[in-house]
Amino acid sequence: MLIPTTLFGLYIIFSGFEFDFLDAKVFTLYSNEILGESVTMGFVKTNLTLTVTGILFIISAFFVAFSREKTEDEFIARIRLESLLWATYINYGILLFCFLFFYDFGFFYVMIFNMFTILVIFIIRFQYLLHRAKKSLSHEK
Repeated sequence: MLIPTTLFGLYIIFSGFEFDFLDAKVFTLYSNEILGESVTMGFVKTNLTLTVTGILFIISAFFVAFSREKTEDEFIARIRLESLLWATYINYGILLFCFLFFYDFGFFYVMIFNMFTILVIFIIRFQYLLHRAKKSLSHEK
């Protein structure tokens, strides 16, 4: 579910695609339209395509990132913790870079992607270290 959601999310962000059946009036704590009025604690009419896609991405990435391995031991726990630490460092390094070199709507897109990068970096790093550990174990046998 993670890969199709990722691809679809990238497609709708860059193409502006929206499902018409996801137009809805929803409750908001705060909403400020660019050329419209702001709403505090009220209802706004919006399209939920990006919202649903973002929720599906976070849930599927969370399942991939934190599902138990067949042999869950201290070594796997250490790899998990180390990967989470690296993901945090890299995520905030990228964010600092973007604070310096992206502005206006470019920075808005950076912040959208930044919501998801820590999970993505964690998954990549964890799977890489897990693969490398399994490969070194197979060479020892």
